[in-house]
Amino acid sequence: MAERPIWRGHLRLALVSCPVALYTAHRETANLHFHFINPGTGNRVRMVTLDAQTDEELKRGDLARGFEFEKGQYVLLDNEDFERARIDSSSTLNVDKFVTADSIDPVYYDTSYYMAPDGDSAQDVYVVLRDAIRQSKSVALSRLVISRRERAVAIMPMGRGLILHTLYETRDVADPARLFESVPAEKPAPDMVKLATQLIDRQAASFEPSDLDDRYEARLRQVIDAKIKGSGFKPAAEAEDRGNVIDLMAALKRSLGQVDQAEPERKRPAAAKAPPDKPTPEKPTLEKPTLEKPGAKRPAAAKAAAKPAAKAAPKTAPKTAPKPAPRKRAG
Repeated sequence: MAERPIWRGHLRLALVSCPVALYTAHRETANLHFHFINPGTGNRVRMVTLDAQTDEELKRGDLARGFEFEKGQYVLLDNEDFERARIDSSSTLNVDKFVTADSIDPVYYDTSYYMAPDGDSAQDVYVVLRDAIRQSKSVALSRLVISRRERAVAIMPMGRGLILHTLYETRDVADPARLFESVPAEKPAPDMVKLATQLIDRQAASFEPSDLDDRYEARLRQVIDAKIKGSGFKPAAEAEDRGNVIDLMAALKRSLGQVDQAEPERKRPAAAKAPPDKPTPEKPTLEKPTLEKPGAKRPAAAKAAAKPAAKAAPKTAPKTAPKPAPRKRAG
């Protein structure tokens, strides 16, 4: 967290006021940075600020801010002009109301800032406001002038402190109606939803900071290191292309099977293993069907018993065949 605050003022709830300071929550110190290079000379390219009409080179410190009120006509503003435009939200965060966190669509969240107490005298009031917001299970809505623009903000507890999120205005959020108008309005098949829900349940886990790692940057660093060393870089095999799903039901079932295979052995159901007390290779019925027990020693008797059974079949046939005849004569 940066030690220098980007804003200082007061957080006010009714008549309760607490001095606070905002600090940038995001930083990109570890990201890769590139420069434009002239490939012919290998030299870095320098960006120059020029006057659009005279091509005169200017320093950034010599520039002023201007508002174009007509085509090519500008009115210049200095720091005193911006200071005269200050309003109460320039230095005070007045809490307007409290809402539930799920009532704010995530698309409205913009930048995050850590809100810390500004000075030792603010500690007591700060922790009271923090715990009150936490116990109410709500989010405080307020307004703040930052970067010469008043922004709606949401304030919520975060660990031992508070965090502030700037919110986009409705006019800044694109309307998705045209993008979603072709999505079918009817509900999908319940059995498919059930399979998809099972897939979600089986892959449910806890959030880890490592889930946010930039894998592309890690691969790009490997490519850069290989080029510096003069060696080639062979990427790992890419995952199977699973686009163009034709049979959704089959794809869902295959996905569930892949999840089962990915699970550790200890998590698989015990029914998947063969029972140890019934070894299938020792069963005699697989090779020689018989009515006798495996331990019986009477092969001759068994053959004799089988012969009468074979002869008995034709004897029984004549006895049953003539029975329908008397019924015919009675008719």
